[in-house]
Amino acid sequence: MKQSNREIERKFLVIGDAWKQQAYRRCHFAQGYLNNAANPENKCSVRVRIEGDEATLNIKSMEIGLSRDEYEYAIPLQDAEKMLKTLVIGPVVEKIRYWVEYAGFVWEIDEFLGDNAGLVVAEVELPDEQTQPPLPDWVGQEVTHELRYYNVALAQRPYKDWGDEEKNPQ
Repeated sequence: MKQSNREIERKFLVIGDAWKQQAYRRCHFAQGYLNNAANPENKCSVRVRIEGDEATLNIKSMEIGLSRDEYEYAIPLQDAEKMLKTLVIGPVVEKIRYWVEYAGFVWEIDEFLGDNAGLVVAEVELPDEQTQPPLPDWVGQEVTHELRYYNVALAQRPYKDWGDEEKNPQ
């Protein structure tokens, strides 16, 4: 069981696919939300996720930015499969996650599938909010403070529904 902690991470769009050659691991993810996180009265998102053959229940505070509270607990895989089929609000978000080490930091790169296909986002977890990791050349625009790039938002309004100006920010 994972203890409560504060997640500190930065989120970026990804340029090209050169990073795939550097990936040392990859895994399929399927996740869905058990509450309507778009409701402004909600203080958290509640997510069920299957990562390979393991499942978790995750609760995150609804703060957009560098850090937020996060709680994560292992649950039986069969329970997670049933929840994804019967309890989630909105579509299940599917992606392939890749792990890439660069300059002492582990980057998690999500290549989205289904209704979010075409979107590739990289995240790097940090020890504190002041840490400035060196950025690989495949990292593009930072989107840490843009809600639409968060999985919880992609479950409500998938990438396929975005306009050209949203898909190609300046």
